[in-house]
Amino acid sequence: MNVMNYKGYAARIEFDAEDEIFFGNIAGISDVVGFHADTVDGLKEAFHKAVDDYIETCRKLGKEPHRSYSGKMMFRVDPEVHARAAKAAELAGKSLNQWAEEILSRAAGKPAA
Repeated sequence: MNVMNYKGYAARIEFDAEDEIFFGNIAGISDVVGFHADTVDGLKEAFHKAVDDYIETCRKLGKEPHRSYSGKMMFRVDPEVHARAAKAAELAGKSLNQWAEEILSRAAGKPAA
C-alpha cells in the first residue's frame, strides 16, 4: 500500500494508467478531498496543498477537520475466529472488547492506552 502522510493526515495513493496520473484522497475526514499529479514530486506538492487548504477551510468555517467516531464497531467474523479471540482474551485476563481494542490498536499502528 502506498500512503503519504503530512501534518497528521494520510492518503492512499493510486495510479491511473489510462490518464497516467497519480491520485489520492485524504483519509479520516468527513469531506472528500482529492488531489492528483503526473509526477511523484507534483503529487507530494498537491497533497500538501490539499491538506493545507482543507485545514484553512475548516478553520474559516469553524468546523472540526477530523471525522469523529463513536467508538462502536460492529462486524462479523467466522465463529471459529470469534471462539479463538474470546479464549485469547480470557487467557489474557481481559474482556473481549479490551483485547480487541488492544489488537486493533497495534494493527492500526498505535499502542493502546
